[in-house]
Amino acid sequence: MITSLITDLAFILILGAAVTILFKWIKQPVVLGYIVAGFLASPHFEYLPSVNTEENIEFWAQIGIVVLLFSLGLEFSFKKLMNVGGSAVVTALIIVIGMMTGGFAIGHILGFSHINSLFLGGMLSMSSTTIIIKAFTDMNLRQKKFASMVFAVLIVEDLFAVLMMVILSSIAVNNSVAGGEMLYSVGKLAFFLIIWFLVGVFVLPSAFNAARRFLNSETLLVVAMGLCLGMAVFSVYCGFSLALGAFVMGSILAGTSYAERIEHVVAPVKDLFGAVFFISVGMMVQPQVIFDYWSPILILSATVVVGMILFGTFGMLVTGQTLKVAMQSGFSLTQIGEFAFIIASLGMSLGVLDATIYPIVVAVSVITTFTTPYFIKMADPAYRFVERILPKQLNFLINRYTTQASGESENANLWTSLLKRYLWRVLLYSIVLIAIVVVSNHIMLPWLEKIMPSWYKFLGSIIALSIMSPFLLALSLPVSKKVERQRLKQANAHFDVPLVVMSIFRITIAVAFVVYILTSIYSLVIGLCFGIAIFILMITLLSKRLGKRLKSIETKFLDNLNERELRRSGKNNGLVSDLHLAFMQVGYGCEFVGERLMDSDLRKRYGVNIASIQRGAKSIPVPTGDMRIFPGDVLGVIGTDEQIQRLLPFVEASNEDDASVVNALDFKLTNIQLSEDSPLLGKTSASASIRNKYAALVVAIQRGTDYLKPNGEVVFQPQDIVWLVGDSKTISQLK
Repeated sequence: MITSLITDLAFILILGAAVTILFKWIKQPVVLGYIVAGFLASPHFEYLPSVNTEENIEFWAQIGIVVLLFSLGLEFSFKKLMNVGGSAVVTALIIVIGMMTGGFAIGHILGFSHINSLFLGGMLSMSSTTIIIKAFTDMNLRQKKFASMVFAVLIVEDLFAVLMMVILSSIAVNNSVAGGEMLYSVGKLAFFLIIWFLVGVFVLPSAFNAARRFLNSETLLVVAMGLCLGMAVFSVYCGFSLALGAFVMGSILAGTSYAERIEHVVAPVKDLFGAVFFISVGMMVQPQVIFDYWSPILILSATVVVGMILFGTFGMLVTGQTLKVAMQSGFSLTQIGEFAFIIASLGMSLGVLDATIYPIVVAVSVITTFTTPYFIKMADPAYRFVERILPKQLNFLINRYTTQASGESENANLWTSLLKRYLWRVLLYSIVLIAIVVVSNHIMLPWLEKIMPSWYKFLGSIIALSIMSPFLLALSLPVSKKVERQRLKQANAHFDVPLVVMSIFRITIAVAFVVYILTSIYSLVIGLCFGIAIFILMITLLSKRLGKRLKSIETKFLDNLNERELRRSGKNNGLVSDLHLAFMQVGYGCEFVGERLMDSDLRKRYGVNIASIQRGAKSIPVPTGDMRIFPGDVLGVIGTDEQIQRLLPFVEASNEDDASVVNALDFKLTNIQLSEDSPLLGKTSASASIRNKYAALVVAIQRGTDYLKPNGEVVFQPQDIVWLVGDSKTISQLK
């Protein structure tokens, strides 16, 4: 068994390596290479050996799904999710609803069952984050405005996909679309997501900071993967999927200051098991099925392209984006990818998805992935065409709507901010109180009943109310600030009416929790009689003490939630006056890389001081001026808020997206013979600026049998042979 497992893994990895190198060479997405490798390794391709046991690959693929979702969670924190904006949420919702409806309808037209059509709609509604990021990177579009909007939509789509997997699982198990069951599943998911989020934000950053001196790369990898798999198992125990638990743990860790290091150490694991997952997808490709179902494949491919363009563009327009940005965004989303495979795998594992649908979806993904770059390029010409044929009145209405949507009044923005804060406070604290009630009734009270049968109710109610008290107070306190109330009063004399209604609603919820916990322990009569009185007594006598406790809890929570950003900006590391200690990681595009601290002149240019350098597991306190700065170093910088914010983009600059980055293998010693057309003729090595313009170093100049030193005085002549170190493709321009 073990030998078979290793044999299969070795075979698919060797084959995957060969095929992906080929795809890299022909400049195609690596994901497609993995799918092709999977097809070549499957029993459907008879010209090569196939894997011994497909169950072995399914085992590795399940790990691949878990690690992929964990890595996806690491790319954006819960805080980032909350800040993506209403535009992204509304657009993603329009796309998902529109594509699911379209996919469901097309599925019925093609003769699929209800459940198969529902899964098909889910698969067609998710654009591929991997493919879009790769396409934007290759086309140098990641800094465009529409690219940031597309990334925000993808983040929300990924979250919807996780929710969709829970709902589809529930529907598949019950074999029906039960409204009550669906609402229960969504509510249960929201409850556990918030509890995991709150507990994770409270515990993990503090735990990491306490153990930071022991966390080298090896230990951090073990800890991160342990937390990932542990949360995945716990998620299954709670009735959810492995993938959901991994995604949640990744999102929690994304908010810590160790997020970048965790991403770095987990990346090889993700690449390995992610490759196995996509190879397993390729093994599901059946040429006969594709040949038999070529018509549905083309129809579904057209549905994806047309549907994503229409719904994506419409969603962006509804949220106030310009027609150009809306169309560029819509044309960028024209493919399906990893989540389609994950949803298909879910349907197969539940035994509700027809086996022929999987290879059909894989074929649709391959087609739409190949066409993605072309549709992105078509966005601008399509926009110019639409703008030209669009009636002037309709174009005027779109522009006016865009201006109005982006120019809300200050008063409306204030009410929006206030209402958002109010809803979040009610939701978060209500979830915490529900969790306390559940734990009290199902764990604490039965345990107390065993050890003290006579007093367990009284003692249990005292303990439960004591734990609930700070959160009850938080639920009762006003969410508006004095300054905000003054601004609202200036705008509207009757501003206090909505605030009073909101306060009554919050206090009613808080009283209801007290009444419920007493009712569940004693009876409804005792709950109603004593609940209100206990609540008033609690607020009156303990409000000051509870207020301090609540403030410390909220402060710790917010510090942990914003730890990654606070560490970069140093806002919580106050030293003297307005000076702060901030920690920022040196990017590969930093202009100071390779320089000594004394030469970078950071104090003179930015007014800051370097207090420490963290290089891997090595910490260098108070570095000397001779110390050089390298990519990946974490600099401890002392300065004011303004100085630190001005320095951050220069230190953390990255050139990873630069298409002109030179491969280390292309950087070598070579020689060229100057022709009559060489741009170097008549210039010296100094005046030609070879180092700056061509990123090359002149080693020697061969003239006949003599070798001349490039001292900046030798003038280049035709037929000179120049020896240089640099990128051979760039150097060839000097001939």
